[in-house]
Amino acid sequence: MNKMEGRRNFGYGKQMEWAGKQALRDRYGNGRYATVAGHTERWRQFVAWCRSQRGVRDARLVDQSLVRQYGSGLAEKVTAKALTVSYAQNLLSSVNVVLESLRGDRRVRVAPAAVVGKRTHIRTSPPAGLDRQLVRQCADQLRQNGHERIASVVELARELGLRLREASMLDARAALRQASRQGAVNITAGTKGGRGHRVDRWVPVTKIGMDCLRRAAKAQGAGRNLIPTDLTWRQWNTRVHHVWAAVRDDFSLKKLHDLRAAYACERYCTLTGSAAPVIAGRRLADRNADKAARNTIAQELGHARSDVVAAYIGGVR
Repeated sequence: MNKMEGRRNFGYGKQMEWAGKQALRDRYGNGRYATVAGHTERWRQFVAWCRSQRGVRDARLVDQSLVRQYGSGLAEKVTAKALTVSYAQNLLSSVNVVLESLRGDRRVRVAPAAVVGKRTHIRTSPPAGLDRQLVRQCADQLRQNGHERIASVVELARELGLRLREASMLDARAALRQASRQGAVNITAGTKGGRGHRVDRWVPVTKIGMDCLRRAAKAQGAGRNLIPTDLTWRQWNTRVHHVWAAVRDDFSLKKLHDLRAAYACERYCTLTGSAAPVIAGRRLADRNADKAARNTIAQELGHARSDVVAAYIGGVR
C-alpha cells in the first residue's frame, strides 16, 4: 500500500463526497465544470447510500462487491419503474469514474448494463411538450407564481432545444441581439463536456423563439444569465426541478428533457416535411432527407453523433 492509499479517501480529505469532487477536479481540470458537476451529484447519491445502508464513510473501503450491491438496488428501482435504465446506468457510471479518479485504477469498476440492464436509445413514444400551447400555459402559470426565470428556462428548452443547464446559463440579452442580427444563436455556455467552447452550435430562432428570448432577457435583468446571483448552480438546479414538479402535471407535461425532444420532433418536420418517426409510427421521409435532418438536429442539440437523435425523434425504420 502506497502512502496515498494509507490515507482516508486516498488522501483527498476526510469527507467521502468532498474527496470524490476533488479527484474529479484533478482529473478534468478547470474546463469541464458541467462534467464534474454531473458526476459529483451522482456520486453524492452513492456516498449517501454507503453511509446510511452500509456505514461506509471512506472510499478505501469501497470494493466491487459494494458497488454491485448498490447497482442491485438501482436495478430493483428500475424494475419498479422508479428509475429509468438510462439514469441508473448514469449513476453507476459516475461511481466508476469517481472511484477510478480516486484510486488511480479500475479494479472496482462494474459494467452498468450488466447490473441494471441495457438501455434503449430509440424513443418509442411521443414526448410531452409537443403542444406548445400547453408549455406556454405552464410558463404563464409559473410567472403568476413568481417564477419568471424558471418560466423562461422552460420556454427556452422547448423553443431552442436547450438542456436545463444551457437554458439557465444563457445570456438572454446577448442571445436576443445575436438572434436579431443572424436569425440564430450560438450556444456556448453550460454545454455538455464543454463542447460549446470548441464547436459552434447555431440554433435557429423562430418568431416564437424571439418572443421567448425577450421574456428571458426581461427576467434576467442586469444579471449575466437566468441563474439568480444569490444561488449556486446546484441550488438553482434543485429549485427548478422542485418548482417544475409542482406544476407540470397540471399541463400534461413530464420531464424537462422531454421539451428538447419536442423541439427535435418539430424541427424534423420542418426539415423533412414529414412527422417524426416517433409520432408517425415509422419513417415517412426518404432516407436521404431523414439522414440530413438527423445530422442537423444533432448539431443543434449539441450532440457529436447523429445516431443519438433517435432518442428524441425515433428510429430510422
